Amino acid sequence: MDIIRAILGRLMVVLIYACGLSAILFVFGIFFFVFREGYPFMRDRIDWGEFFFSPEWYPNSETNKRYGALALILGTGSVVIIAMGLAVPFGLGAAIFVSEFCKGKTREFLKITIELLAAIPSVVWGFVGLMVINPLIIDVLGVSVGLNALNGGLVVAFMSLPIIVSIAEDSLKAVPDTYREAAQALGATRWQIVYKVLLPSAKNGLLAAVLLGVGRVVGETMAVLMATGHAVNIPFDSDIPFFHALESVRCLTATIASELGEAPRLLPNADGTYPEEADHYQALFVLGLLLFAITFTINLTADFIVKGVRRKG
Repeated sequence: MDIIRAILGRLMVVLIYACGLSAILFVFGIFFFVFREGYPFMRDRIDWGEFFFSPEWYPNSETNKRYGALALILGTGSVVIIAMGLAVPFGLGAAIFVSEFCKGKTREFLKITIELLAAIPSVVWGFVGLMVINPLIIDVLGVSVGLNALNGGLVVAFMSLPIIVSIAEDSLKAVPDTYREAAQALGATRWQIVYKVLLPSAKNGLLAAVLLGVGRVVGETMAVLMATGHAVNIPFDSDIPFFHALESVRCLTATIASELGEAPRLLPNADGTYPEEADHYQALFVLGLLLFAITFTINLTADFIVKGVRRKG
């Protein structure tokens, strides 16, 4: 029996290591596939100045094809800023309320309700933006079109709330009860306990919740495709110093989803180069690499921030 247990223990260790390595291999495999498809365009055709600094994305033009991603990058950024500006305060506030101010059935009902939001498909959220938020924006703000960056930001803010609330609430609950009891013994009010004790103690988990919410927003596809208007515009206005939330925009993810099925994928020529008709297909994979770079930067920055917070703590 001891030998069997030892063998089973070894097998479990090997299985756990294999699962961990498989996750790494899958990520590298996905990156390799995307890089392989986009590399010919980066090698032979791309103009990096045009790609990053031109707002003109016209891959289907008959006479002058242009692959400027600036409007797509700024459109994605505007939706992320609006969504996180709404989701972070409401998400953290809801997590604090559920964790510290709710009891019994009320707390369980709110937790179930918040978690059920995560079960709603992206396309349903897109229909909400299209059929509900769109006419509301038109009626309330008096604009001609309600499919814009504000609409997309509202939709993905609702979509990121379950992640932020769940992880933030777990982080607050992980703070030892002795911290709360010690603060109460010193005469602190409930709000003082939250602000002075719980938030500093749970800052790593709260930061992780926010960053996961950012990742959810950046990677969303179908909802922003339906709610933002899907127009190649730079969301800036001369009268507004930052950005124009009522401008229709197009996001990186939505561009890939809407155009990849129609872009022709052709075989290489005898000299290893690809015909010009394949540029559109390969340019979309370059957009995918750009999304990889953005999410990698977010995760790397989060890692540095969390490590710095831990050192200070």
